[in-house]
Amino acid sequence: MSAASTMNPHIARRARLLRRMGQGIAVIPTAPERMRNRDSDYLFRFDSYFYYLTGFTEPESVLILIAGEENGAILFCRERNLEREQWDGYRIGPEAARDKFGVDETHPISALDEQLPKLIANQPTFFYAPGADNAWDLRVMGWLNQVRALARTGVTTPLDICDIRGALDEMRLIKDTHEQATMQRAADISAGAHVRAMQAARPDGWEYEIEADLLHEFRRHGAQFPAYWPIVASGPNACILHYRENNRRMAKGDLLLIDAGCELDGYAADITRTFPVSGKFSGPQRAIYDLVLAAQAAAIEVTKPGNPWIAPHDAAVKVLAQGFIDLGLCSGSLDGLLESGDYRRFYMHRTGHWLGLDVHDAGEYKQAGDWRPLTPGMVLTVEPGCYIRPADDVPEQFWNIGVRIEDDALVTATGCEITTAKVPKRADEIEALMRG
Repeated sequence: MSAASTMNPHIARRARLLRRMGQGIAVIPTAPERMRNRDSDYLFRFDSYFYYLTGFTEPESVLILIAGEENGAILFCRERNLEREQWDGYRIGPEAARDKFGVDETHPISALDEQLPKLIANQPTFFYAPGADNAWDLRVMGWLNQVRALARTGVTTPLDICDIRGALDEMRLIKDTHEQATMQRAADISAGAHVRAMQAARPDGWEYEIEADLLHEFRRHGAQFPAYWPIVASGPNACILHYRENNRRMAKGDLLLIDAGCELDGYAADITRTFPVSGKFSGPQRAIYDLVLAAQAAAIEVTKPGNPWIAPHDAAVKVLAQGFIDLGLCSGSLDGLLESGDYRRFYMHRTGHWLGLDVHDAGEYKQAGDWRPLTPGMVLTVEPGCYIRPADDVPEQFWNIGVRIEDDALVTATGCEITTAKVPKRADEIEALMRG
């Protein structure tokens, strides 16, 4: 590996992908800009695959990779334009981008349609992401048809069209040291935001005030975005898994469930904590909370190399199901409850997901029909929960209690490291923090 590859993780990733390709050409565009309303776009966020390979954050840019070529990495991007830069901000331009991002060639994005048929010609395989964007599908077919039209001159068209996402997903599953460091920083920022929320919550306050505290803390420490819109769910709202209105006035005796994480330099953190608005758990709240915490501890214990992806979920479910029986929420034996799935009335989601450039990150969960084994460098969430809505056959003391506890886990050589451990989660630690 060259010195440049050692210094620039994006160069190293491109080299790995080119080796995986073996032969052929790959086209990886960034995301399009999207209009929000008249004369106003949504804040631009690059495509995760494109950014993973380039580190380039401007819109209207495309990466071309050609296996076996000396100049195998080509970036098309916007030209400098002083008038547009006065309105919209600085552009790097092709000339500066070549050196800054370590690519072999750069061209103006305006030259893409002219250059691509020439680059595709005589390549055996064409790699891109079919079906990801209809406009790109049409554009790609146009280029391929232009090459096919030259068949009588001896030019050949790629015989195989392959989905580049398969190779990239496998690469993205294992986080390199650069990614791990960025994700740890995102976790630290997000942890600080949750601590601030615990300190700020109070009866008669509004959910959106806590939302504002979270977003302020993210941006104050340099995060560019929330990784997803924060869930700030008090009282009965805590039983809605993807609640986002954040507009209820909190009341004394409520639990507040906050699911929030920042995005830093493209990478997400994902944390959930549940705590009493008044600073003190009631008896029933504490019983459910301690049960969910015990389920998370069981899941973390088996989050280690060699164990299948499903192991943390299975461990959490066993603890939760037994707890539901003990608390009178479910009846029967543990084995019977696990077989029937009746526990899903109170716990209806998986215990985690991959985490990285996307909150639900790239990568398959099964290989050849079997749950894939955990491997050092993988990052996943561990997030059991319990959600109890009012019903005639549910003890009233548990009505409207919703609890989820979520941390981010980096799989290591011997187990896992909880990157979000700076947020208190034992009930007595939370109560002490809120008293302080």
